[in-house]
Amino acid sequence: MRMIPVTRPDRAAPCQKIGSIMDVILHIGAHRCATTSFQNYLRQNVNALDQQGIGFWGPRRTRNGLFRGIVPKVGGGAWRDQQRRGMGRVRMHLARSSGLGVNSLLVTDENLLGSVRENLRFCELYSGAGERMARYGEAFDGRIRHILLNVRSLDTYWASALGFSLTRGRNMPGQAALVRLATAQRSWRDVITDVACAIPGATIWIAPFEVFAGRPEAQLSGVTGINAPKTHARERLNTTLHLPALRALAIELNEDWDLPEGDGRWMPFAAEQVAALRENYADDLMWLTSGAEGLARLLPDPDKIPKPKTTRAGTSLPPNEPSDMTRGRTHDRQERYVARAR
Repeated sequence: MRMIPVTRPDRAAPCQKIGSIMDVILHIGAHRCATTSFQNYLRQNVNALDQQGIGFWGPRRTRNGLFRGIVPKVGGGAWRDQQRRGMGRVRMHLARSSGLGVNSLLVTDENLLGSVRENLRFCELYSGAGERMARYGEAFDGRIRHILLNVRSLDTYWASALGFSLTRGRNMPGQAALVRLATAQRSWRDVITDVACAIPGATIWIAPFEVFAGRPEAQLSGVTGINAPKTHARERLNTTLHLPALRALAIELNEDWDLPEGDGRWMPFAAEQVAALRENYADDLMWLTSGAEGLARLLPDPDKIPKPKTTRAGTSLPPNEPSDMTRGRTHDRQERYVARAR
C-alpha cells in the first residue's frame, strides 16, 4: 500500500461537508467490543436520533449491497469497475441523506476494518486495515469528519474472538496458535496508526471497551455531543458464551472440545500469556493517554466531565463567611489589643 502523509488532527484542514452542513462519523468497530449492542441501540432509537439531526447507517444497510465493490472481490468483474460503482453508490446515498436535512451521519460497521476470521487466520490484529480504510476514505470523498474505534484488552479480545469462532464451526485453537497470538507484535497502536495514515483528515476517537461497554448512550453522547436517549441502552447482543453454554454446544455438535471446569468466561491462554497481552494493552493505553503522537484521542466519558456551576451570586455575600468586605473599626481595635498583649 502506498504510504499517505499523516496530517495531525489539531492541524488538519476542515473536511468538506456534504451540502455544507453534514458531518460523517465512521464507527469501525472493533469486533467483540459491544459493537452489535451499540448498533442495536442506534437502530431502536432511530426516531429519537432523527429529531436531533443524527442519521444512522448500520450493517443492515451497509451489508445489503451499499459497500459492494469498495474492497473488490475476485469474481465480481474488473476491480476498477467494482470500485467505481461502489463509490458512486455511496456518494449517491450520502447526497440523499444530506437532502433529508441530516446534520451528522453515523455510519457503523465493524467489517470495514476486516474480519475476526482473518485476524485468527493470521494471528494478528487487522493486518489489512490501512488499505481497506484508504478505499473507504476515497468512497466517502474525503468527507469523513470523525472516526470512532473501540479497543479492548488483548487477552479478553482474543478469548472472545476464539469463543465466537467456536460457535461458527471453527476448531479449538492449538498451542502453537495461542503462542502466536500471545507473542504477536501488532497491537491497537499499529491499527490506529494505519487508520490515521489512510484517512489523515479525520479525528480518530478511541473508546475503550472497559469504559463504554454496556453504555452506548455515553459513547454516542461522547462522539456527537447530543443528549443521547437511554431507551434500549442496556440490551446486550452477540455476547460470548460462558463455559456452561460452550460445553452444552460441544455436546450438541458432537465436538470434543477441551474446555475447563467452571461457570465463568473461557480463557484459553496461560497465566504468563495473559500477562504479556495485558502489558501490550497497557502500553497502548499509555500511548493514547500521552497524546498518541497527535494521531488519536481518547473519547471522554460524558458522565465524568465536571459540569459548570450555574448558581449565580446574590446581591449580598452569604452570611457567616469571613470576608475583607465586612472588616471595620472593631477589627482595628481587636488588632491593637493583640499587639499590646505581645
